[in-house]
Parts: sequence; C-alpha cells; structure tokens
Amino acid sequence: MDTKTSKQLNDILNSENIRFNLSVAELVEKAVTNNGSKLTSTGAISSKTGKYTGRSPKDKFIVDEPSVHDKVDWGSTNRPFTPEKFEKLYQDVLNYLDGKELFVFDGYAGADQTYRLPIRVVNEYAWHNLFARQLFVRPTEDELNSHQAEFTVVSAPDFEADPEVHGTNSEAFIIVNFAKKIVLIGGTKYAGETKKSIFSVMNYILPQKGVLSMHCSANKGENGDVALFFGLSGTGKTTLSADPNRFLIGDDEHGWSDNGVFNIEGGCYAKCINLTEEKEPEIYRAIKFGSVLENVIVDEKNRVADYDDNSLTENTRAAYPIDYIPNALIPGVAGHPEVVIFLTADAFGVLPPISKLSKEQAMYHFMSGYTSKLAGTERGITEPEATFSTCFGAPFLPLAPSVYAEMLGEKIDKHNAKVYLVNTGWSGGAYGVGKRMNLPYTRAMVTAALNGELEKSEFVEHPVFGVSVPKSCPGVPSEVLDPRETWADKAAYDVQAPKLAALFVDNFKKFNNVSDAIKNAAPKA
Repeated sequence: MDTKTSKQLNDILNSENIRFNLSVAELVEKAVTNNGSKLTSTGAISSKTGKYTGRSPKDKFIVDEPSVHDKVDWGSTNRPFTPEKFEKLYQDVLNYLDGKELFVFDGYAGADQTYRLPIRVVNEYAWHNLFARQLFVRPTEDELNSHQAEFTVVSAPDFEADPEVHGTNSEAFIIVNFAKKIVLIGGTKYAGETKKSIFSVMNYILPQKGVLSMHCSANKGENGDVALFFGLSGTGKTTLSADPNRFLIGDDEHGWSDNGVFNIEGGCYAKCINLTEEKEPEIYRAIKFGSVLENVIVDEKNRVADYDDNSLTENTRAAYPIDYIPNALIPGVAGHPEVVIFLTADAFGVLPPISKLSKEQAMYHFMSGYTSKLAGTERGITEPEATFSTCFGAPFLPLAPSVYAEMLGEKIDKHNAKVYLVNTGWSGGAYGVGKRMNLPYTRAMVTAALNGELEKSEFVEHPVFGVSVPKSCPGVPSEVLDPRETWADKAAYDVQAPKLAALFVDNFKKFNNVSDAIKNAAPKA
C-alpha cells in the first residue's frame, strides 16, 4: 500500500476510539446501543439500511491505473475511476472518520490457506462489523496474532459523496483500488456491498493464480463427491444445495483450484422473504444470537420477526456464520467436482427439466447465464422476460467473461466433470398457462445426477437447444422429461422454443474472442 495513504489510515486506527476484533456479544451490544439495531426474539439483531436495500451497481467503480488497465473488462459493469478522484474522495472519507469510534475486523477471504486473502474491514457501524465477522473466514487466535491484511475495506455509510466534487454517480460509492489494495464504500448502509466487493477482488486475483472463482453453491456427499450449483436469484440454488444428506461447503462464492473446491466465505447471506421453518428449516434455525437481519420488520413488543412483511424491500436478508448450519463442512475445502449443475427458471416453459451438456455447451450456457423474470415481479413486465447474467455473476467479474469460461472448460475436461442444465421454471406451457416444475421431481432429478443413476438412461438430442435429454429418471414420470410432451398445444411449443433460442443467440453476440467450438454450441434459432 502507498506509504502516505497507509500512514494516514494507521494514524486513524491508532486512536483510542478504535475497537479491534470485538466479540460477537460486544458487537451486538454496540449495534443496539449505537446503531438502533433491534434484538429479536431469537437473539439475532435486525437493522435497517435506509434508501439502499440492495446493491447499487451504477455506483461501483474500479480505479483505472497501469496495473489493471489492460486486464479489466471495462464497460457498464466495470466503470473506470481516476486515481486523482479516488485520492480526493479517500482523503475526505479519512478526514470524516478521524476521531470517530470505528470497528475493525481482521480475517480472510478463502478457506483454502494456499489461496486465501488476508483482509481488514474498517466500519463506521458496529452491525456492519458484525456482518463482516460472520460472513468472512474468522481467524484463530494464533492467526490473528500474525495477521497482515493484504486488502482493506473502509466503510463509511454516513459519508455522502458529492458527484460534482468527487466524480461519483451519486452520494453512494463502492470503489476498488487494486494498486492501493483498498475498497472504499460510502453513502449506502447495505452491508452486502462489503461482501460482494471482496468477491469482486477475488474474481480478479484468483484467475491470475490459475484458480476459477465462481458465483455458486457447493456441497459434498458422504462418499466425498462434490457438486456445484450455479444459478441466478429465484432458480433454487440455495434450496437444492441445502441437502440434509450432503455436507454444505458454501452457499454463494467458491474457488476451484488444482487442489479442489474451497469456500471463499465463512458465512451465509440468505434471502429471508416469506421464510418458514417448514420450507427452509436450516436457514430459519440459523437466525439466532450472532445473526444479522437486514430490513426485516420486527414486532415492537414481542420482537418476533415478520418474514412475510416486504414493506421495506423484497430483498430482506439474514447473515450468519456457516457453522450455524448443522451439516456445514468446516473448513470449507473439498475435492474436485464430479457434477456441475446450472439452474435456470425458464418461464417460457420450453427448456427440458434436466439435460446433459457437452463441454462446449457448458461453456456456452455458463457465459449466457440465463433465467427469466416473471410477469408482475417488476413494473412494466407483462410477460416472461429473458435475463442473462454472464457466468451467473456478471456484476462481480472484473476480467473478460471468456477468461472464466475457458477456465471452466479446462477444469471440466481435466477432472471429467459432468454438467447438467436443470430447469426449475415452468412445464406444460409458459408462465400463466403451464405450472411451476414440481419440486420433488426436481430434487429427484438432481439426486439422480449426483449419484450417477441418470447416466444409465438413454439420451436424445433436443431439436432446438441441442442438449441431451434423458428418456427416464428414477422418481420422475417419463412424460415430464420431454418439455414438448407436457404442452397441450404442441404447435405452440414449436413456436415458442425457437423464440427463446433466438434470445440466446442475440445475447451471445456481445462476446468477443470466443472460440468457434463455443459459438457452435448455440441453440438453433
């Protein structure tokens, strides 16, 4: 880190007002006393994030300097910020924080000691520091004594930038400076920015070390077999990876090295809108002392959380350490995946409920990152709308998409992993006509993919998407497996399927430097 900048930050952290590595109980006390957090009936605390109840992608920047200039995939996702503007804003934030009571967490991103990143998180809010403590990998006492941070997050939510003075897009900012090894956050109280900014840092660092960083969940069977689950919000990634018969490696961020798979985090950040103990018992029971709820309405008298109340946002969240999940694997390190599952919720109702992908098809669908939004979920959406998020994590990828896709292809090849596309969306017609895929059927298909039973089936090629569709699967009626057969109007299916294929093809036009083998894996529009 730059000597001048380091000295200024260190000067601030040498103040008597700085609280280093407080315990959970101490941070809970501070959060309730200082930040207005509420202690709930289960012992968790609930905090509100104000105007920003989710990530703010338009306020996210990367400092454009020589070490990253030719590596970052600049564009609407990775917006450049000048070093001069960063220095002005950084100095103003440090001046603002000087003399305040601050909270510092020292820990790691990455459960594999070979590839972990030592980090320091400096917070204006105690509850943000508790969030960091529970979401990142917590050090042992010995590790803490020798800890030297390689990247520092400075979070000042009550400092609002002036776009005319600081060059930001609004009062909020999330800026990564790889030269100074600093993430600067301000103007937003949404704690998820801290988690995702470090994930973005890992997505830059790890591939340059030969490690594929991935936005996915992962679990391990009793025999040691590992599975990965990729999927955008609403596709069932958390639900399907939380299997009582398998060990949870992690629910959101992983690396795949020559040693195997490892969790980047030390906790979980689960959506909890409409959460019930019956549907998701592990998550429900994890919301206890030490957990942090965001924007969950709590009854003033009995302090019971109302998970059905979306008056603040649909994006209500719960953060808790992964050891709050009974079957969590700690440390989150395992072998190479035998099965990789891409999850999509196809509201057009044309993709098969499960299909096998070739390596090239896997890379194509990985780069596409398809799911669909439903009518009524957002204003103006009156029919299903295709959504594509590159590598199932576009907002967090500093490098070109082809970098991640090529690495995935190499690892699939090297470790002979089988890749399946699972549609958790609609069957028998599009949204409004068909029905949502039966969850027990989906679970049966995933189980058959994981235990190898699915490979015993005969496969046929889908005429539009080219993927291999099984003709049978234990626990699933054979007629469910062929999407066309579930439609009462077969001619309508024959019209709808090429329409979705055309959306895939049109989306893929934005990618440059992609091999012909991957391009040729496209569906037939």
